Amino acid sequence: MNSQPIRSPVRILGIDPGLRRTGWGVIEVDGNRLAYVGCGSVEPPENLPLASRLLTIHEGLAAVLGNFRPAEAAVEQTFVNKDGVATLKLGQARGVAMLAPAMFGISVAEYAPNQVKKTVVGAGHADKNQVLVMLKILLPKAEPKSPDAADALAIAVTHAHHRHSTTLRLRMLEV
Repeated sequence: MNSQPIRSPVRILGIDPGLRRTGWGVIEVDGNRLAYVGCGSVEPPENLPLASRLLTIHEGLAAVLGNFRPAEAAVEQTFVNKDGVATLKLGQARGVAMLAPAMFGISVAEYAPNQVKKTVVGAGHADKNQVLVMLKILLPKAEPKSPDAADALAIAVTHAHHRHSTTLRLRMLEV
């Protein structure tokens, strides 16, 4: 008689980086089952200098990582717009969002905004309301207080669906 290995749930942190609000969402995946754990956002005061805002984001994410102890993390890739300065600043917030889990020894996957929407809604150009409606179906206990927290949960759900192929891709790059 062969017994199957015991599978344990995996806790995933999704991060939607931003200088005004960095959303975070934590889920657990056990096979095909998704469970909501928590979500919120880190909101540094806008009157702080850039370095202090980045520090606030780091400290907020470090607190989330310490409290929820995820095993894996995923971050949304930067959306490049026409304003180069704004894109650069968003990239700095994204760097902090990737650094925080890495400092906890957690690998960080990256997903394009269209891939997140396509995974959660089924269409790569879905609007935020469509994403929120699908999140309510996938994670009935989730009640994100901001669009950034909802986006972070969607990023975590995307990672739950693509984590095996992402892990394989990362292993291939290391060879």
